[in-house]
Amino acid sequence: MQFVQLLISGISQGCIYGLMALGFVLIYKATETVSFAQGELMMLGAFCALALMTVAGFPFWLAVPASIAAMGLFGMGLERAVIRPILGQPAFSIVMLTIGIGYVLRGLVTMIPVIGTETHQLPVPYQDLSFRLGTLVLSAGQLVVMVATGLLCAALFALFRYSKLGVAMQAAAQNQLAAYYMGIPVQRLDGLVWALAAAVAAVAGLLLAPVTFVHANMGLIGLKAFPAAVVGGFSSLPGAIVGGLLIGIVESLSGFYLPEGFKDIAAFIVVLVMLMLRPNGLFGEPLRKKV
Repeated sequence: MQFVQLLISGISQGCIYGLMALGFVLIYKATETVSFAQGELMMLGAFCALALMTVAGFPFWLAVPASIAAMGLFGMGLERAVIRPILGQPAFSIVMLTIGIGYVLRGLVTMIPVIGTETHQLPVPYQDLSFRLGTLVLSAGQLVVMVATGLLCAALFALFRYSKLGVAMQAAAQNQLAAYYMGIPVQRLDGLVWALAAAVAAVAGLLLAPVTFVHANMGLIGLKAFPAAVVGGFSSLPGAIVGGLLIGIVESLSGFYLPEGFKDIAAFIVVLVMLMLRPNGLFGEPLRKKV
């Protein structure tokens, strides 16, 4: 039963990693670059919900969609003002820019008096709820994380499978030039992809906040989500979730069964093993270049 308890805990944490990895994969598929600002976007989404609930007086059920929508608009504006002007430059330049964006966002939040330098609790209605099945104890927070992740994955699947917008995004991800010649507004889609990635990061922040509380450094969890994207394969959205679950489970089990300190490096050990055995990830497609 202890193993099952650890497994559930790992799945819950892995769902957070998977949602963060989804943002990495979405942006990579659209622009062929990696955004290391995902963790800070998650942090900003959690602070946005906190401000709406504690300062503006929004109820929980209204603050959640409002903060997700606000982060979507922020992601779209970020792409338009900062990312779009340097598209076409070497990928290394864009990666360094996203790292800089992350530091700037974290610094700006830290500069807010009192709010940015302290740890806050996000008031959620299920904070102290738990369910007992024999000797197995499930917190409501874990169930909410798993259910919300499943619903979001289903919504993204429906978006990319059945909507014209999703099909256009997939076409642009496959070949931007060909999509442009076919009349698809590629630049507008890039903005929508960044908006979607920021909104998904906000969902991850809202799910993580009741567990780790809201603070300026909570975005550092993005360092664990990046291995999840690598393990699942950077070209696969389902792979991001599977990679996140794998990282979460390995981290949970290693933290209990292995000596202290292994939990912090377990994710990166999994990445090293994956890169040696399957460099494209579990669901990644092999890339070929004709020269």
